[in-house]
Amino acid sequence: MKWQFDPAHTSVEASAKHMMFTTVRVDFPATSGEIDLDPDRPETAHVRLTIPVASLRSNDPKRDAHLRSADFFDTEHHGEITFESRSVKRAEKDRYTVIGDLTIRGTTKPATVTASLLGVTDDPMGKGRKRAFIDAQTRIDRRDWGLVWNMPVPQGVLVSHEITLEVSAQATSVEEAASQVA
Repeated sequence: MKWQFDPAHTSVEASAKHMMFTTVRVDFPATSGEIDLDPDRPETAHVRLTIPVASLRSNDPKRDAHLRSADFFDTEHHGEITFESRSVKRAEKDRYTVIGDLTIRGTTKPATVTASLLGVTDDPMGKGRKRAFIDAQTRIDRRDWGLVWNMPVPQGVLVSHEITLEVSAQATSVEEAASQVA
């Protein structure tokens, strides 16, 4: 069954350590995605996620501008981050290892994502609709994707090399989503 992420109920965040102590989070509110998912056979799923980088927000306009600049995401030349799955394997009861291609700044590399299918249930707003709930997380070394800007600080570096990407998604079937627009 084909599903699409509900943008009003989906969040995507990236986090990194600042000065090696505090965690700074950036969210991407304009993210979209689709998933081909049979809830009875999640191992057959295929997912594609598209993150418009210019939509990023960190609650600091100067930091946001710096993250959009050529020092980091270079949104003028690379407007999207994408992830497309290649395989899904069950790790535990409702946890899966998803291998896919992650593209950042025009560089595509394999990424391993841990995903949980939290459930598929009736939509509380009725009309027989269903909703799927998915959480996913991966950690990457940002330098592998050309995100190399940094500054030394006594504790190490200003921005950690390791970035955590987290997705909490709610999806509806494509047919249901289309009928909601009407």
